[in-house]
Amino acid sequence: MQSKEVKLLYGKNGITLNIQDDWNANIIRKPLMPIIDDISGEVNKALNNPINSLSIDKISSKGKSVCILVCDITRPVPNKLFLKQIIIKFINAGISADNILIIIATGLHRPASQDEINEIIGSSWVLKNIKIENHFARDDSMHKNIGTTKQGNIVKLDKRFVDADIKIATGLVEPHFMAGYSGGRKVIAPGIAHADTITTFHSARYMENPNATSCNLINNPLHEDQLEIVNMIGQVYAINCVIDEERNLSYINFGEIISSHMKAVNFVSSFAKVKCNNSYNTIITSAAGAPLDGTFYQTVKGMVTPLEILKKGGDLIITSECSEGLGSEEFIASQKKLLEIGPNKFLENILKKDFAAIDEWQTEMEIKSLIKGNIFLFSEGLSEKDKLYTGVNIINNIAKTIDESIKRHNNNNIAIIPEGPYVIPAI
Repeated sequence: MQSKEVKLLYGKNGITLNIQDDWNANIIRKPLMPIIDDISGEVNKALNNPINSLSIDKISSKGKSVCILVCDITRPVPNKLFLKQIIIKFINAGISADNILIIIATGLHRPASQDEINEIIGSSWVLKNIKIENHFARDDSMHKNIGTTKQGNIVKLDKRFVDADIKIATGLVEPHFMAGYSGGRKVIAPGIAHADTITTFHSARYMENPNATSCNLINNPLHEDQLEIVNMIGQVYAINCVIDEERNLSYINFGEIISSHMKAVNFVSSFAKVKCNNSYNTIITSAAGAPLDGTFYQTVKGMVTPLEILKKGGDLIITSECSEGLGSEEFIASQKKLLEIGPNKFLENILKKDFAAIDEWQTEMEIKSLIKGNIFLFSEGLSEKDKLYTGVNIINNIAKTIDESIKRHNNNNIAIIPEGPYVIPAI
Protein backbone atom coordinates (compact mmCIF):
# COMPACT_ATOMS: atom_id res chain seq x y z
CA MET A 1 0.00 0.00 0.00
CA GLN A 2 1.30 3.44 -0.90
CA SER A 3 0.80 6.29 1.55
CA LYS A 4 1.82 9.24 -0.61
CA GLU A 5 3.86 10.31 -3.58
CA VAL A 6 6.49 12.93 -4.36
CA LYS A 7 7.44 14.46 -7.68
CA LEU A 8 11.16 14.62 -8.43
CA LEU A 9 12.38 17.22 -10.90
CA TYR A 10 13.30 15.27 -14.04
CA GLY A 11 13.38 16.56 -17.60
CA LYS A 12 10.51 18.91 -18.37
CA ASN A 13 7.74 16.89 -16.77
CA GLY A 14 9.20 15.41 -13.59
CA ILE A 15 8.94 11.86 -12.33
CA THR A 16 6.63 10.58 -9.59
CA LEU A 17 7.98 8.42 -6.79
CA ASN A 18 5.43 6.52 -4.72
CA ILE A 19 6.52 6.47 -1.08
CA GLN A 20 6.00 3.04 0.45
CA ASP A 21 4.56 2.58 3.93
CA ASP A 22 7.71 0.83 5.15
CA TRP A 23 9.95 3.77 4.17
CA ASN A 24 10.53 6.36 6.88
CA ALA A 25 10.96 9.20 4.40
CA ASN A 26 12.13 12.73 5.17
CA ILE A 27 11.31 14.98 2.22
CA ILE A 28 13.83 17.82 2.22
CA ARG A 29 12.52 20.97 0.58
CA LYS A 30 13.02 24.70 0.82
CA PRO A 31 10.49 26.49 3.01
CA LEU A 32 7.68 27.98 0.94
CA MET A 33 9.04 31.00 -0.88
CA PRO A 34 7.09 34.18 -1.63
CA ILE A 35 5.71 34.42 -5.15
CA ILE A 36 5.57 37.75 -6.96
CA ASP A 37 2.07 38.28 -8.36
CA ASP A 38 2.56 41.64 -10.08
CA ILE A 39 5.73 40.72 -11.94
CA SER A 40 5.82 43.74 -14.25
CA GLY A 41 5.26 46.05 -11.29
CA GLU A 42 7.98 44.38 -9.21
CA VAL A 43 10.47 44.52 -12.10
CA ASN A 44 9.67 48.19 -12.60
CA LYS A 45 10.14 48.80 -8.87
CA ALA A 46 13.55 47.09 -8.97
CA LEU A 47 14.66 49.11 -12.00
CA ASN A 48 13.51 52.36 -10.40
CA ASN A 49 15.21 51.61 -7.07
CA PRO A 50 18.72 50.43 -7.97
CA ILE A 51 20.96 49.06 -5.24
CA ASN A 52 24.13 51.10 -4.65
CA SER A 53 23.78 52.57 -8.14
CA LEU A 54 22.72 55.60 -10.12
CA SER A 55 19.34 55.57 -11.83
CA ILE A 56 19.07 54.12 -15.34
CA ASP A 57 18.60 57.65 -16.71
CA LYS A 58 21.88 58.78 -15.14
CA ILE A 59 23.67 55.56 -16.12
CA SER A 60 22.54 56.12 -19.72
CA SER A 61 23.93 59.65 -19.75
CA LYS A 62 27.43 58.23 -19.27
CA GLY A 63 27.59 56.19 -22.48
CA LYS A 64 26.14 55.24 -25.83
CA SER A 65 26.53 51.45 -25.95
CA VAL A 66 25.03 48.77 -23.71
CA CYS A 67 26.04 45.11 -23.43
CA ILE A 68 23.75 42.74 -21.53
CA LEU A 69 24.87 39.24 -20.52
CA VAL A 70 22.35 36.41 -20.24
CA CYS A 71 22.99 32.82 -19.13
CA ASP A 72 22.91 29.95 -21.61
CA ILE A 73 20.27 27.25 -21.95
CA THR A 74 21.54 25.30 -18.90
CA ARG A 75 20.06 27.88 -16.50
CA PRO A 76 16.31 28.53 -16.09
CA VAL A 77 16.69 32.31 -15.83
CA PRO A 78 13.28 33.96 -16.43
CA ASN A 79 14.63 36.52 -18.90
CA LYS A 80 11.24 36.95 -20.54
CA LEU A 81 10.00 38.59 -17.33
CA PHE A 82 12.48 41.48 -17.30
CA LEU A 83 14.66 41.81 -20.43
CA LYS A 84 12.21 43.86 -22.47
CA GLN A 85 11.53 46.20 -19.56
CA ILE A 86 15.14 47.02 -18.84
CA ILE A 87 15.96 47.48 -22.52
CA ILE A 88 13.04 49.86 -23.02
CA LYS A 89 14.21 51.81 -19.96
CA PHE A 90 17.58 52.35 -21.63
CA ILE A 91 16.01 53.22 -24.98
CA ASN A 92 13.72 55.77 -23.29
CA ALA A 93 16.81 57.20 -21.58
CA GLY A 94 18.43 57.86 -24.97
CA ILE A 95 20.31 54.67 -25.87
CA SER A 96 19.70 53.51 -29.44
CA ALA A 97 18.43 49.94 -29.83
CA ASP A 98 21.14 49.52 -32.48
CA ASN A 99 23.75 50.10 -29.76
CA ILE A 100 22.44 47.40 -27.42
CA LEU A 101 23.97 43.92 -27.62
CA ILE A 102 22.97 40.79 -25.74
CA ILE A 103 25.68 38.14 -25.30
CA ILE A 104 24.83 34.56 -24.36
CA ALA A 105 27.33 33.88 -21.56
CA THR A 106 28.18 30.30 -22.48
CA GLY A 107 31.47 29.96 -20.60
CA LEU A 108 32.98 26.81 -22.11
CA HIS A 109 29.59 25.33 -22.97
CA ARG A 110 28.64 25.00 -26.63
CA PRO A 111 27.07 28.02 -28.36
CA ALA A 112 23.30 28.34 -28.17
CA SER A 113 21.31 27.38 -31.26
CA GLN A 114 18.71 29.77 -32.64
CA ASP A 115 15.92 27.72 -31.09
CA GLU A 116 17.72 27.89 -27.74
CA ILE A 117 18.25 31.64 -28.11
CA ASN A 118 14.51 32.01 -28.68
CA GLU A 119 13.88 30.04 -25.48
CA ILE A 120 16.55 31.86 -23.47
CA ILE A 121 15.30 35.33 -24.42
CA GLY A 122 11.60 34.47 -24.31
CA SER A 123 10.47 37.81 -25.77
CA SER A 124 9.58 38.19 -29.45
CA TRP A 125 10.10 41.95 -29.13
CA VAL A 126 13.67 41.53 -27.85
CA LEU A 127 14.43 38.88 -30.48
CA LYS A 128 13.20 41.22 -33.22
CA ASN A 129 14.79 44.47 -32.06
CA ILE A 130 18.06 43.64 -30.27
CA LYS A 131 21.22 42.00 -31.58
CA ILE A 132 22.02 38.71 -29.82
CA GLU A 133 25.33 36.85 -30.10
CA ASN A 134 27.08 33.90 -28.47
CA HIS A 135 30.29 34.00 -26.46
CA PHE A 136 33.14 31.83 -27.77
CA ALA A 137 35.65 31.06 -25.01
CA ARG A 138 38.24 29.51 -27.33
CA ASP A 139 38.44 32.43 -29.80
CA ASP A 140 41.53 34.44 -28.82
CA SER A 141 40.59 37.34 -31.09
CA MET A 142 37.36 38.01 -29.18
CA HIS A 143 38.99 38.56 -25.78
CA LYS A 144 40.90 41.31 -24.02
CA ASN A 145 43.50 40.82 -21.27
CA ILE A 146 42.52 43.07 -18.36
CA GLY A 147 44.98 41.93 -15.68
CA THR A 148 45.94 39.15 -13.27
CA THR A 149 44.27 38.19 -10.00
CA LYS A 150 46.14 37.79 -6.72
CA GLN A 151 45.91 34.02 -7.19
CA GLY A 152 47.71 34.32 -10.52
CA ASN A 153 44.76 33.98 -12.89
CA ILE A 154 45.33 35.90 -16.13
CA VAL A 155 41.97 37.50 -16.86
CA LYS A 156 40.81 37.58 -20.46
CA LEU A 157 37.21 38.58 -21.10
CA ASP A 158 34.97 39.02 -24.13
CA LYS A 159 35.97 42.40 -25.53
CA ARG A 160 32.43 43.17 -26.68
CA PHE A 161 31.47 43.39 -23.02
CA VAL A 162 34.67 45.02 -21.78
CA ASP A 163 34.47 47.74 -24.45
CA ALA A 164 30.79 48.55 -23.93
CA ASP A 165 30.06 51.84 -22.17
CA ILE A 166 27.37 50.30 -19.98
CA LYS A 167 27.78 46.72 -18.77
CA ILE A 168 24.95 44.63 -17.34
CA ALA A 169 24.85 40.99 -16.20
CA THR A 170 21.61 39.12 -15.63
CA GLY A 171 21.49 36.01 -13.53
CA LEU A 172 19.70 33.52 -11.36
CA VAL A 173 20.99 33.27 -7.80
CA GLU A 174 20.92 29.74 -6.42
CA PRO A 175 23.38 27.46 -4.60
CA HIS A 176 26.42 26.52 -6.66
CA PHE A 177 28.59 23.59 -5.66
CA MET A 178 31.87 25.35 -6.43
CA ALA A 179 31.33 29.12 -6.36
CA GLY A 180 28.94 29.18 -3.39
CA TYR A 181 26.14 30.84 -5.31
CA SER A 182 25.44 31.39 -8.99
CA GLY A 183 24.43 34.71 -10.54
CA GLY A 184 26.07 38.12 -10.45
CA ARG A 185 29.83 37.93 -10.97
CA LYS A 186 29.63 34.32 -12.17
CA VAL A 187 27.85 35.41 -15.35
CA ILE A 188 31.04 37.32 -16.20
CA ALA A 189 33.55 34.68 -15.12
CA PRO A 190 33.26 31.99 -16.33
CA GLY A 191 30.33 33.28 -18.42
CA ILE A 192 32.28 35.45 -20.87
CA ALA A 193 35.83 34.50 -19.90
CA HIS A 194 38.50 33.03 -22.17
CA ALA A 195 39.17 29.30 -21.86
CA ASP A 196 42.55 29.99 -20.18
CA THR A 197 40.91 32.04 -17.44
CA ILE A 198 38.19 29.45 -16.91
CA THR A 199 40.58 26.50 -16.75
CA THR A 200 42.77 28.32 -14.22
CA PHE A 201 40.11 28.87 -11.59
CA HIS A 202 38.67 25.45 -12.25
CA SER A 203 42.06 23.85 -11.57
CA ALA A 204 42.48 21.52 -8.60
CA ARG A 205 44.31 24.13 -6.51
CA TYR A 206 41.04 26.07 -6.44
CA MET A 207 38.60 23.17 -6.50
CA GLU A 208 40.18 21.12 -3.71
CA ASN A 209 39.96 24.07 -1.35
CA PRO A 210 37.26 23.11 1.19
CA ASN A 211 35.84 26.63 0.97
CA ALA A 212 34.93 26.12 -2.70
CA THR A 213 31.55 24.66 -1.85
CA SER A 214 27.81 25.28 -1.90
CA CYS A 215 26.43 28.34 -0.11
CA ASN A 216 29.85 29.57 1.01
CA LEU A 217 31.43 32.83 -0.13
CA ILE A 218 33.91 33.22 2.75
CA ASN A 219 37.49 32.56 1.60
CA ASN A 220 36.05 30.78 -1.44
CA PRO A 221 38.89 31.02 -4.01
CA LEU A 222 36.53 31.02 -7.00
CA HIS A 223 34.37 33.77 -5.53
CA GLU A 224 37.44 35.82 -4.60
CA ASP A 225 38.76 35.65 -8.16
CA GLN A 226 35.34 36.58 -9.51
CA LEU A 227 35.15 39.66 -7.27
CA GLU A 228 38.62 40.75 -8.37
CA ILE A 229 37.63 40.34 -12.00
CA VAL A 230 34.55 42.54 -11.52
CA ASN A 231 36.69 45.22 -9.90
CA MET A 232 39.16 45.07 -12.80
CA ILE A 233 36.37 45.83 -15.26
CA GLY A 234 35.08 48.89 -13.45
CA GLN A 235 31.41 49.77 -13.11
CA VAL A 236 29.14 46.80 -13.80
CA TYR A 237 25.42 46.52 -13.13
CA ALA A 238 23.23 43.46 -12.71
CA ILE A 239 19.74 42.09 -12.52
CA ASN A 240 19.71 39.20 -10.05
CA CYS A 241 16.63 37.08 -9.46
CA VAL A 242 15.51 34.06 -7.46
CA ILE A 243 12.87 31.47 -8.40
CA ASP A 244 11.07 28.83 -6.38
CA GLU A 245 10.79 25.08 -6.99
CA GLU A 246 7.98 25.64 -9.50
CA ARG A 247 10.07 28.28 -11.35
CA ASN A 248 7.91 31.16 -10.10
CA LEU A 249 9.69 34.49 -9.63
CA SER A 250 10.31 35.02 -5.93
CA TYR A 251 12.78 37.93 -5.85
CA ILE A 252 14.39 40.39 -8.25
CA ASN A 253 16.65 43.41 -7.94
CA PHE A 254 18.83 45.72 -10.04
CA GLY A 255 21.95 47.62 -9.16
CA GLU A 256 25.73 47.56 -8.82
CA ILE A 257 26.66 43.94 -9.50
CA ILE A 258 28.31 42.97 -6.20
CA SER A 259 25.74 44.71 -4.01
CA SER A 260 22.89 43.36 -6.12
CA HIS A 261 24.26 39.83 -5.92
CA MET A 262 24.75 39.92 -2.16
CA LYS A 263 21.17 41.13 -1.63
CA ALA A 264 19.92 38.18 -3.68
CA VAL A 265 22.26 35.78 -1.83
CA ASN A 266 20.94 37.01 1.51
CA PHE A 267 17.41 36.38 0.29
CA VAL A 268 17.91 32.89 -1.15
CA SER A 269 20.23 31.59 1.57
CA SER A 270 17.41 31.60 4.13
CA PHE A 271 15.51 29.17 1.89
CA ALA A 272 18.16 27.08 0.13
CA LYS A 273 20.07 25.91 3.20
CA VAL A 274 17.92 23.35 5.00
CA LYS A 275 18.88 22.08 8.45
CA CYS A 276 18.76 18.30 8.93
CA ASN A 277 18.99 16.48 12.24
CA ASN A 278 20.25 13.22 10.79
CA SER A 279 22.57 11.75 8.21
CA TYR A 280 21.31 8.95 5.97
CA ASN A 281 22.38 5.67 4.43
CA THR A 282 19.87 6.20 1.62
CA ILE A 283 19.28 9.48 -0.22
CA ILE A 284 17.15 10.05 -3.30
CA THR A 285 17.71 13.27 -5.19
CA SER A 286 17.45 14.83 -8.64
CA ALA A 287 19.58 16.88 -11.01
CA ALA A 288 16.95 19.67 -10.84
CA GLY A 289 15.14 18.76 -14.05
CA ALA A 290 15.31 20.63 -17.35
CA PRO A 291 17.30 22.49 -18.40
CA LEU A 292 20.00 21.51 -15.89
CA ASP A 293 19.62 17.74 -16.23
CA GLY A 294 20.23 17.79 -19.99
CA THR A 295 23.67 16.19 -19.59
CA PHE A 296 25.47 13.91 -17.17
CA TYR A 297 28.06 16.70 -16.83
CA GLN A 298 25.46 18.89 -15.11
CA THR A 299 24.08 15.91 -13.18
CA VAL A 300 27.24 15.83 -11.07
CA LYS A 301 25.99 18.90 -9.18
CA GLY A 302 23.15 16.88 -7.72
CA MET A 303 25.58 14.12 -6.77
CA VAL A 304 27.71 16.47 -4.68
CA THR A 305 25.32 18.81 -2.88
CA PRO A 306 23.78 16.21 -0.47
CA LEU A 307 27.10 14.69 0.59
CA GLU A 308 27.10 16.33 4.02
CA ILE A 309 24.08 14.24 5.05
CA LEU A 310 25.17 11.01 3.32
CA LYS A 311 26.76 8.51 5.67
CA LYS A 312 30.11 7.09 4.60
CA GLY A 313 29.39 4.06 2.45
CA GLY A 314 25.77 5.11 1.98
CA ASP A 315 23.73 5.07 -1.22
CA LEU A 316 22.89 8.18 -3.25
CA ILE A 317 20.20 7.62 -5.88
CA ILE A 318 19.85 10.40 -8.45
CA THR A 319 17.40 10.95 -11.30
CA SER A 320 18.55 12.85 -14.39
CA GLU A 321 17.12 12.66 -17.89
CA CYS A 322 20.43 13.45 -19.70
CA SER A 323 18.56 14.12 -22.95
CA GLU A 324 21.77 15.46 -24.54
CA GLY A 325 23.98 12.62 -23.33
CA LEU A 326 27.15 12.86 -21.28
CA GLY A 327 28.37 16.33 -22.19
CA SER A 328 31.34 17.67 -24.12
CA GLU A 329 33.99 15.53 -25.81
CA GLU A 330 36.48 16.88 -23.27
CA PHE A 331 34.30 15.70 -20.39
CA ILE A 332 33.91 12.27 -21.98
CA ALA A 333 37.70 12.04 -22.30
CA SER A 334 38.02 12.97 -18.63
CA GLN A 335 35.52 10.29 -17.64
CA LYS A 336 37.41 7.70 -19.65
CA LYS A 337 40.60 8.70 -17.87
CA LEU A 338 38.87 8.30 -14.50
CA LEU A 339 37.80 4.77 -15.37
CA GLU A 340 41.25 3.95 -16.71
CA ILE A 341 43.37 5.10 -13.76
CA GLY A 342 40.91 5.33 -10.86
CA PRO A 343 39.96 8.22 -8.54
CA ASN A 344 43.16 8.41 -6.49
CA LYS A 345 45.52 8.57 -9.45
CA PHE A 346 43.20 10.99 -11.24
CA LEU A 347 43.32 13.40 -8.28
CA GLU A 348 47.08 12.98 -7.94
CA ASN A 349 47.55 13.95 -11.59
CA ILE A 350 45.33 17.04 -11.60
CA LEU A 351 46.81 18.44 -8.40
CA LYS A 352 50.12 18.85 -10.24
CA LYS A 353 48.63 21.20 -12.85
CA ASP A 354 48.10 24.98 -12.89
CA PHE A 355 45.47 24.67 -15.64
CA ALA A 356 42.66 22.15 -15.65
CA ALA A 357 41.91 20.30 -18.86
CA ILE A 358 38.54 21.53 -20.09
CA ASP A 359 35.67 19.99 -18.11
CA GLU A 360 37.88 17.66 -16.05
CA TRP A 361 36.78 19.64 -12.99
CA GLN A 362 33.38 17.97 -13.19
CA THR A 363 35.02 14.55 -13.02
CA GLU A 364 36.99 15.87 -10.05
CA MET A 365 33.72 16.84 -8.35
CA GLU A 366 32.16 13.46 -9.16
CA ILE A 367 35.05 11.79 -7.36
CA LYS A 368 33.95 13.50 -4.13
CA SER A 369 30.69 11.56 -4.30
CA LEU A 370 32.36 8.31 -5.38
CA ILE A 371 34.66 8.48 -2.37
CA LYS A 372 31.79 9.13 0.04
CA GLY A 373 29.34 6.46 -1.06
CA ASN A 374 27.66 4.42 -3.78
CA ILE A 375 26.02 6.38 -6.60
CA PHE A 376 22.99 5.08 -8.51
CA LEU A 377 21.68 6.88 -11.60
CA PHE A 378 18.22 6.64 -13.16
CA SER A 379 18.38 8.13 -16.66
CA GLU A 380 16.35 7.50 -19.79
CA GLY A 381 18.42 9.75 -22.05
CA LEU A 382 21.82 8.06 -21.99
CA SER A 383 22.78 5.51 -24.62
CA GLU A 384 24.18 2.18 -23.46
CA LYS A 385 27.63 3.36 -24.54
CA ASP A 386 27.31 6.62 -22.61
CA LYS A 387 26.30 4.76 -19.47
CA LEU A 388 29.66 3.00 -19.46
CA TYR A 389 31.48 6.30 -18.91
CA THR A 390 29.41 7.65 -16.02
CA GLY A 391 31.44 5.78 -13.42
CA VAL A 392 28.26 5.12 -11.43
CA ASN A 393 25.69 2.33 -11.07
CA ILE A 394 22.88 2.52 -13.64
CA ILE A 395 19.39 1.57 -12.46
CA ASN A 396 16.00 1.09 -14.12
CA ASN A 397 13.74 1.01 -11.07
CA ILE A 398 14.04 3.70 -8.40
CA ALA A 399 11.73 2.10 -5.82
CA LYS A 400 13.45 -1.27 -6.12
CA THR A 401 16.85 0.38 -5.62
CA ILE A 402 15.55 2.13 -2.50
CA ASP A 403 14.24 -1.16 -1.11
CA GLU A 404 17.59 -2.83 -1.77
CA SER A 405 19.44 0.03 -0.08
CA ILE A 406 17.19 -0.14 2.98
CA LYS A 407 17.78 -3.89 3.23
CA ARG A 408 21.54 -3.52 2.71
CA HIS A 409 21.89 -0.98 5.50
CA ASN A 410 19.14 -2.44 7.70
CA ASN A 411 17.70 1.05 8.11
CA ASN A 412 14.49 2.39 6.58
CA ASN A 413 15.27 6.08 7.21
CA ILE A 414 15.63 7.76 3.83
CA ALA A 415 15.97 11.35 2.62
CA ILE A 416 14.29 12.60 -0.56
CA ILE A 417 15.42 15.88 -2.16
CA PRO A 418 13.04 16.59 -5.07
CA GLU A 419 14.80 19.78 -6.23
CA GLY A 420 18.30 18.31 -6.16
CA PRO A 421 21.20 20.78 -6.15
CA TYR A 422 18.98 23.83 -5.56
CA VAL A 423 18.49 22.65 -1.96
CA ILE A 424 21.51 22.27 0.32
CA PRO A 425 20.87 20.00 3.32
CA ALA A 426 23.23 20.39 6.26
CA ILE A 427 23.66 18.76 9.64
